[in-house]
Amino acid sequence: MKLKALALGAVGTLALTACGGASPADTSSAPAATSSAASSAAETTGGAPESIKVGVATIVAHPALDAAQQGFIDALAEAGYVEGENAEFDLQNAQGDQSTLTNIANTFASSDYDGFLAIATPTAQALANVVTDRPIVFAAVTDPVAAGLVSSWEAPDANITGVSDLNPMKEQLELIKEALPEVATVGIVYSSGEVNSEVQVTEAEEAAAELGIEIRSATVTNSAEVQQAGESLDVDAYLIPTDNTVVSAAESLIQVAEQKQVPVFASDESTMERGAAAGLSVNYTQQGKDAAAVFLQLLEGTPASDIPVETQKQFDLFVNVAAAEKQGLTLPEAIVSRATKQF
Repeated sequence: MKLKALALGAVGTLALTACGGASPADTSSAPAATSSAASSAAETTGGAPESIKVGVATIVAHPALDAAQQGFIDALAEAGYVEGENAEFDLQNAQGDQSTLTNIANTFASSDYDGFLAIATPTAQALANVVTDRPIVFAAVTDPVAAGLVSSWEAPDANITGVSDLNPMKEQLELIKEALPEVATVGIVYSSGEVNSEVQVTEAEEAAAELGIEIRSATVTNSAEVQQAGESLDVDAYLIPTDNTVVSAAESLIQVAEQKQVPVFASDESTMERGAAAGLSVNYTQQGKDAAAVFLQLLEGTPASDIPVETQKQFDLFVNVAAAEKQGLTLPEAIVSRATKQF
């Protein structure tokens, strides 16, 4: 079948672009794990469906998550599943509201869709709670084990697996220290309702202790609280983790930073473009493409337990020199010169 050949070809290409399968504690075996998953898909005897219906849900709209969603759709098109022809995508956005997200998940559970893409941790949790008979692929989930989605990074169970955007918190803090050698305190505003953010704050605190930095944090329950939370922190710099609530309101924290003359560092490309000074970021378009590769394997009949959760080991450095100046920071040339992209 021509479509099947296209799908498998895409799996072989896309899955190898990310580091698959290994947990954060053991990333050395990642490439082999991903290659093995691709090979398993190629050996599957079940055929890919001629057409697909996919439910796609996200917790909130912001550029990083939007990029993951588009990357997923584009990669499936490259594999032969073209929207409006033989692919149907039901795109749902909970707008940051948990009750809306629950309703979306319940609607998806009663649908006839072939599978689902869950973008961000709360979305994956909501879908996993109600969908047990069809495959779920997640993207932009920081720690799927801590979130209760899978019992193991290497061998996910049930019907769910996907791609993690686990952030390199130690490297982020090292970047801040390089830009601000005298930094003593770093502030993190995060959502109390996002397990992914709790994981990142804990990792930041552990890394900061090694670097002689104190982490000061403030929690929010919605995007409207971000500005006040930022104002409550007396720090030398801010770090925005991959927290969906805070990223969606990043401009509020950036405004506070400009008033205080304190730089903001961030964990996704879009937030640097919107006014953070600098930061390391995963490629969220690639997150979506890698999620599509996983989805194709599941459509072919590969069990989720045979597809390790993928992580990315390569992170891009983005800088916004003009934004940094507004926040009272002149970025060192050593940082600017090695940036993947300048805004």
